[in-house]
Amino acid sequence: MYEGAIQDLIDELGRLPGVGPKSAQRIAFYVLSADPADVNRLAGALRKVKELVRFCTSCYNVAESDQCRICRDPRRSDEVICVVEEPKDVVAIERTGEFRGRYHVLGGAINPLEGIGPDNLRIRELMARLGSGTVRELILATDPNTEGEATATYLALMVKPMGISVTRLASGLPVGGDLEYADEITLGRAFEGRRAV
Repeated sequence: MYEGAIQDLIDELGRLPGVGPKSAQRIAFYVLSADPADVNRLAGALRKVKELVRFCTSCYNVAESDQCRICRDPRRSDEVICVVEEPKDVVAIERTGEFRGRYHVLGGAINPLEGIGPDNLRIRELMARLGSGTVRELILATDPNTEGEATATYLALMVKPMGISVTRLASGLPVGGDLEYADEITLGRAFEGRRAV
């Protein structure tokens, strides 16, 4: 335990996701020994992100104006919406260069143990977008874990009566992986999602 400002910094850093007590301490001491110009740039970037960044009014991705760059892009298809849990998932999908439609960021996944139900996510907003009649396919790209599966199942049940095609991202074996190291759930999904070659 340290005292004063350094302990306050360690405590605040420790509240960040993925930063444990040791990492928080390491970062705090790095900041303490860093050049003041570097620290000021970091502090400025933190202030700037809180002042400028908000959520897109259409898809709820991060944006610095009313709409994100993807929603402003006229080359994107309005007929396909890919549903993701968080803005970081949009970045992951965009890196593939495979998807040319629109997104909808839910802001999480259904997790009753954490007290997160459908009303805590942006599902009403998604249903309003789907009600326009433009969308022909909804791609469910929630995480392949219990919460993501529950969210995908819930959305599929809600959307099917609308006559919109609902698809789920395939899951299975990673490229370069060995079968002997795959768990039975992953291997089972790989069998379910197999395709012709």
